[in-house]
Amino acid sequence: MRQIQLGHSGPFVSPACLGTMYFGSKLDAVTAAEIADAYVGAGGQFIDTANIYAGWIEGCRGGESEEFLGGWMRDRKNRSSLIVATKMGFPYRDVPQSASADLVVSECEKSLRRLKTDFVDLFFIHCDDPATPLDETLEALELLRRSGKVRFVGASNYSAIRLARALDIAAAETVQQFCCIQQRHSFLTPAPGVITAPQVVADKGLLEQCKNRSLGLMAYSPLIGGLYSDLNRPLPPDYKSPENVERLDVLASICVETGATGNQVVLAWMRESQVPTVPLLGVSSTGQLKENLVSLTLELSHEQIWRMDRAHFEA
Repeated sequence: MRQIQLGHSGPFVSPACLGTMYFGSKLDAVTAAEIADAYVGAGGQFIDTANIYAGWIEGCRGGESEEFLGGWMRDRKNRSSLIVATKMGFPYRDVPQSASADLVVSECEKSLRRLKTDFVDLFFIHCDDPATPLDETLEALELLRRSGKVRFVGASNYSAIRLARALDIAAAETVQQFCCIQQRHSFLTPAPGVITAPQVVADKGLLEQCKNRSLGLMAYSPLIGGLYSDLNRPLPPDYKSPENVERLDVLASICVETGATGNQVVLAWMRESQVPTVPLLGVSSTGQLKENLVSLTLELSHEQIWRMDRAHFEA
């Protein structure tokens, strides 16, 4: 599996990232290990988690995913060959929703202990915190970077305006800028008026920021929970719109032309679209993982990419 640079200043990573939200919680340890082993066996090295995963599952308190990965990396002795990303910012246990300096530092240290590592390659602020000055958050991240606990920093669930402001402040204060943003993003977009909070969708303004500032884009929920698995199925209410009907028609035609599944075409398009994107693969079986990884060798024509870009960006 080839590697690509995440933005103009980020680490070199696999073109598809393994999302581990439910590892150690909804997914039992045996199944989670099988998936992680299969991903690494296919040449992948980019793994994403967060301190909150998966505290909303009954019987869980948050930190389960990081704890699983820490044990798995220790048993496999493969930490040095991986790019590990984690996040902080959302509330869990007795931790509030905040990106204050003290909390950024303390949550990073907790994540390091759970992951059984001395550093993380990529540390995200999981959600914007309007109550904390951006420069305070950025200075805390810089402190972590200078201490060797974090190599690169990223944002998640930021609006285009707040992202631009954070990048400008970092440049002015000569601290490390966000190298990428992790945002909800797919080929179809939520219908007008649908509220996705606290998740933030990568809208046109944010995608323009990524293009203009050479910022890496990571897409969570790229396959919208299996929506592309059956293109004949009616659109769910949150995605019912004339634009999405048009997009599905384009997708279905390209599936016929390529012989690939809807999931594979969407993931291949992300790799080659106007805003090159690293999707997070959130799978619950090795079979799903293998289907998704086929997208890395699926070559769409320039004309097919253009049709999908036009449907997504101009519809």
